[in-house]
Amino acid sequence: MSELSISKTTERFAVLAREAARCVRCPSMSGRTAVLSHLNGPLTARIMFIGEAPGRKGADRTRIPFSGDQSGKNFDRFLTSINLRRDQIFITSAALCNPQTVSGANRKPTQQEVTNCSGFLRRAIELVDPFVIVTLGSVALDALKRIHYHQFTLKEDAGRIIEWQGRLLVPIYHPSPQVLASHRREAQQLIDYKVVAQAIQSGLKRAITENTT
Repeated sequence: MSELSISKTTERFAVLAREAARCVRCPSMSGRTAVLSHLNGPLTARIMFIGEAPGRKGADRTRIPFSGDQSGKNFDRFLTSINLRRDQIFITSAALCNPQTVSGANRKPTQQEVTNCSGFLRRAIELVDPFVIVTLGSVALDALKRIHYHQFTLKEDAGRIIEWQGRLLVPIYHPSPQVLASHRREAQQLIDYKVVAQAIQSGLKRAITENTT
């Protein structure tokens, strides 16, 4: 990417981040700020991870996706297992603000909340233009349906490399302690991340081929 292209992308991303910060589409999240800034990762990243939503003790507090809580620690451990660094990836979420219950606990974003954020996700994908997208959990995978419909499910397609909109998509499970304890144990998640590494290598080879033809 040329310096001019990087400059234009940076300007467009700044506009997107400002729009997300001002968004008031979800009444239940009023008073919370979207987690979307330069802290999400480099705009030149070729790999994008999409999570569910910022955690109350994690990204909602630190402003850095998957940091400050146990999910973030697990995520970092899985990245390290395939020698992937945070400065090589861009991370965003299906819902950019932290959804909470009346008592203040984290909850899953509703379908409407994910729909409300779908425009921000679509534009982030277009700006970063990754050749590999990794969805973390069913909410993130379903969020892609609002951009381009698919019939993939986490149950059937976790740990697989799939073609989606000219990109390689790898659906995997969320790195939360609850998921690790009951749905996808660490050993299996480590295998899933090896598939992510395979997708990255395949994406690199595809990019090199396209640039030389």
